[in-house]
Amino acid sequence: MSLHLIKLCVGVESIQDLRDYIGANESLYKSRGMIYEQTHTTRMFPKKVDELLDGGSMYWVIKGQLCCRQKLLNLKQFTDSEGINRCRIFLDHEVIAVEPRPYRPFQGWRYLDPKDAPRDIGEGAKGIEEMPESLRRELSSLGLL
Repeated sequence: MSLHLIKLCVGVESIQDLRDYIGANESLYKSRGMIYEQTHTTRMFPKKVDELLDGGSMYWVIKGQLCCRQKLLNLKQFTDSEGINRCRIFLDHEVIAVEPRPYRPFQGWRYLDPKDAPRDIGEGAKGIEEMPESLRRELSSLGLL
């Protein structure tokens, strides 16, 4: 059974901003003849690795809303230059918008049970995926989406 992670996406203003960041990094690596792997580094290593890698995703909270996800590809534990154990999370490059929902700030990451995960936009009401993200955020904050 799969399991997901939730993480704050600090410094990012929108889903498109996250996509642009990934695209810019990928272009930079390609221009240097390197292969780009989308990763995120965090302090704690999850204990439920098998469940996370069995179809799990990283759900991102951007500006107070759980609003998109990326598929988890791998997790690797390593020790940084200061001798601190860390976790490198490898993610699929595709950022998938989900039905937005408010989410309070927290530290680190949290597990998310699949039954509690928001649906991908496009699986729900028709037309939502064509809406600008700012409108989806506003409608969600008003409880209309």
